[in-house]
Amino acid sequence: MCGIAGYFGSPFEPVEGRAALERMTSELHHRGPDDAGYWLDAEAGIALGHRRLAIVDLSPAGHQPMMSASGRYVLAFNGEIYNYRQLRGEIEQTGAAPAWRGHSDTEVALAAIECWGLLAALQRFNGMFAIALWDREARCLHLARDRMGEKPLYYGWMGRTLLFGSELKALRQHSHWRGEIDRDALAAFVRHGYVPGSQAIYRGVYKLPPGHYLTLASGGGEAGEPVAYWNARERAEAGALQPFSGDADEAVGALDKLLRDAVALRMEADVPLGALLSGGIDSTTVVALMQAQASRPVRTFSIGFHEEGFNEAQHAAEVARHLGTEHTELYVTPQQAMDVIPRLPALYDEPFADSSQIPTFLVSELTRQHVTVALSGDGGDELFCGYKRYDMMASLWGRVGRVPSPLRAVAAGAIRAVPTTVLDRCGKPLDALFRRYGRAGRAGDKLHKLAALLACRSPEEMYRGLLSQWPQPDLLVPGAVEPPGSFSSASDWPRLQDMVQRLMYADALGYLPDDILVKVDRASMGVSLEARVPLLDHRLVEFAWSLPASLRARDGAGKWPLRQVLYRYVPRDIMDRPKMGFGVPIADWLRGPLRDWAEVLLAENRLRAEGYLAPTLVRQRWNEHLSGQRNWSASLWSVLMFQAWLEA
Repeated sequence: MCGIAGYFGSPFEPVEGRAALERMTSELHHRGPDDAGYWLDAEAGIALGHRRLAIVDLSPAGHQPMMSASGRYVLAFNGEIYNYRQLRGEIEQTGAAPAWRGHSDTEVALAAIECWGLLAALQRFNGMFAIALWDREARCLHLARDRMGEKPLYYGWMGRTLLFGSELKALRQHSHWRGEIDRDALAAFVRHGYVPGSQAIYRGVYKLPPGHYLTLASGGGEAGEPVAYWNARERAEAGALQPFSGDADEAVGALDKLLRDAVALRMEADVPLGALLSGGIDSTTVVALMQAQASRPVRTFSIGFHEEGFNEAQHAAEVARHLGTEHTELYVTPQQAMDVIPRLPALYDEPFADSSQIPTFLVSELTRQHVTVALSGDGGDELFCGYKRYDMMASLWGRVGRVPSPLRAVAAGAIRAVPTTVLDRCGKPLDALFRRYGRAGRAGDKLHKLAALLACRSPEEMYRGLLSQWPQPDLLVPGAVEPPGSFSSASDWPRLQDMVQRLMYADALGYLPDDILVKVDRASMGVSLEARVPLLDHRLVEFAWSLPASLRARDGAGKWPLRQVLYRYVPRDIMDRPKMGFGVPIADWLRGPLRDWAEVLLAENRLRAEGYLAPTLVRQRWNEHLSGQRNWSASLWSVLMFQAWLEA
């Protein structure tokens, strides 16, 4: 695991070019504290920089940027190719293997590119990666990113110079950098709580989409369009057209085999390795399969909170006792958690507002004190129907979808006309229903949000509204035009008949890479910890997309096949309990210990002077939240994270 940075364009002066590259890579020290490397061709206008976190082949033979055996290619690479041993054997069988210098996956990746070409090599790679590859013969630069978007890669033209890197902070160190905030991207951010899709918070800067590569010819100019080497939509549609044909037992057996192999591949390391254990279905499955294939107790880590509604540590400890892992836990105080907040703008590098970023950083920090690599259970919800909102959406649309839209709009207006305080008193009987689909909360908040969904014209539009923190972001960000999202038009959606499957697909391509994986990558790499995600092995993803609805969820519960695999290793009575999110009590903190900090960032004169956000809307929500009239913690956290980032 590492960080990469570089630039490409016009010829440059070697000494100044080297200094610029060193500045860029030094900003990524946290991603790679073990080594730094630089490769420049001033005449060709290319500079590749690398910071190394040594995981496989700790010797100098793993140093990057690395040149291929023939001298044609130079590679700066962030991530891991998990099946590199298999690929090395296949290359040797062709008779085209180089004289190996070491046993790193980087060397195998270069040999694979020389043997089969870039496209075929990418299609063979099983891993998480962001790649910058310079072809000295063709004089072109290739950028590539893993299939599910586990590793980040930003790029953008600044004049006639293309800047690229693992994090925006590296790009900002180049003298050609100009950082104009993109108001349209800001509007998308306040809706989602993250900057979605290929956008970045700066105008003219982009994220390379997962499963794509980009080729840029020498001479500068504009980047071409990214090309997919793995088409998620085609894979999902193929899974629906040719679903898994076996029975339930065969599906569970096939999943068990795939999971075992995915986990085993990700246990390859020349440094201490462990796992993040929350005690939930996903992380417990990963740890159980690790322990089943390990020769000694697996190191597991969890954090706990003293607030009962936010603490899973006791469940993690019970799982660890049953599996026999070497378990470490840390109970953190609210103050310890809040002390992380000033570090968030620099850590996430662009506005990011999933408040579970706080416990994710804390558990990463704890884990890094003991190991260098940790496996996590992310991805299970999006692939195996784990979110309660899927069931809620199917149920809600099934009830209201047949009602004409105008009638639903009237009903929505009637609900919104009733003050939330009145609905709070009258809605007590609905508490059980609210708990079924998520944490219990004020009835008024829940019913007003429901009202906003009733007038939606399709289940996809309703789902977007359900996940929107500011449903009309152009009002909050004056002068902005929110860009169309990845799923804003009917043509963007895959041809999947099952509504739940469409929603899961949308999350797998949006919420998962842009929120969950960003959160995990920045939190873990912020403390030089490599996080690996077995459930996102592309073979597992494709298998999950082939499962019919009857195998994904049963008896009102999602993750049915994943649960059945887990029950082979852990008794049901340990695991069968309500799902609990990995969060912190932001709503209460904003009314208490974080109030003064928030007041400074949300001051009306400050908002007006900065000119990015509409002060009246922000202050209205802030006052309603402080009074207890509404719980606006999610939407306010987005505003606060932007304000804190802007200040930093």
